Amino acid sequence: MAEESTDAGIGETLGNGADTAPVAGVLSQYIKDLSFENPNAPAIYQNQSAPKIDVSFNIGSAQVGEDVYEVMLKIEARAETENGQVAFVVDLSYAGLFGLRNVPADQMQPFLLAEAPRILFPFARHIVAEAVRDGGFPPLMLDPIDFGALYLQQAAQAEQLAQGETAGQA
Repeated sequence: MAEESTDAGIGETLGNGADTAPVAGVLSQYIKDLSFENPNAPAIYQNQSAPKIDVSFNIGSAQVGEDVYEVMLKIEARAETENGQVAFVVDLSYAGLFGLRNVPADQMQPFLLAEAPRILFPFARHIVAEAVRDGGFPPLMLDPIDFGALYLQQAAQAEQLAQGETAGQA
C-alpha cells in the first residue's frame, strides 16, 4: 500500500512563500475598568420588590500597534426600585487585544465591531453577573446579543443618513 502525501509546501499554497492569508486572533483580554455601586445599602435589602434594570452597551475600537487593535465592550447596568431608589449600578469596560494581519479593509470594521465583541461578551457577561452577586443581589444574567445584526443595522442607518445628507446638499 503506497502512502500518498497531501501536504503542499507553504510556498505552493501561498504563492512564492508570501504570507498573504488573512489572520485574526485574540492576543489578550482584560478588565479595563470595573465599578459597582450600592448607594442605598443596607436599606435596599429591606425592599422586597424587584428592581427595574436598564442596561446599555457601547463598543469601541482603536489601533494600538502594527496589526494590533484594542476592542472595548462597555456595559452599564442600573437597577432602580419602583420609588426610584437606586439598588445598584455596575459599569464594566472589558477589552481585548486582537492581532489582525492581511485582513481586507472592507472586513476590518465588521470584525472589530461585530465579531470581536461577540468573542468578548461571554467573559464580560460573567464579570457583570459576579459583581452584582457579590454586591448582595441575584446575579444579573445579560441576554445574548447578536453583535453582527447590530453592526448591520447601524451600518444601514449610517448609510441612510449619508444618503439623506447627500440629497439635501444637491
